[in-house]
Amino acid sequence: MNPFMQLAIDEARKGVQKNHGGPFGAVIVKDDKVIASAHNDVLKENDPTSHAEIEAIREASEKLDTHDLSGCELYTTGKPCPMCKGAIQWAKIEKVYYGCDYDDASKIGFDEHTGNSGKYSEEQVNQKECQELYDEYTSLDRELY
Repeated sequence: MNPFMQLAIDEARKGVQKNHGGPFGAVIVKDDKVIASAHNDVLKENDPTSHAEIEAIREASEKLDTHDLSGCELYTTGKPCPMCKGAIQWAKIEKVYYGCDYDDASKIGFDEHTGNSGKYSEEQVNQKECQELYDEYTSLDRELY
């Protein structure tokens, strides 16, 4: 058993026992040292974005005082959903190890493909004004983020 995955499993179990959310735990490691560990807090926080991976990314970013988690690895009990994949990519985490996959999650009632509903629509509005805001941002010569 991988010791970092075991920590993720232990974290997930802790969250389930406290009724904080689903059976998902995550651990972020850098240079073979645990930087952050978290579990699903969706029910506790009444926040659909409080997935274990997101919570661990927030904790690691705070501890390392950076939004760039290059050089980090993430261990998680479930294959990251699309939202978490996006966060992992934006955080520049380089490797993800997961336990259960989407089929496993669907067997316990989680639809990782559609986020449990998949029902929303998109429409572009006020593009010109938003583009002006984007142009204003880029004119400030700041780091992108």
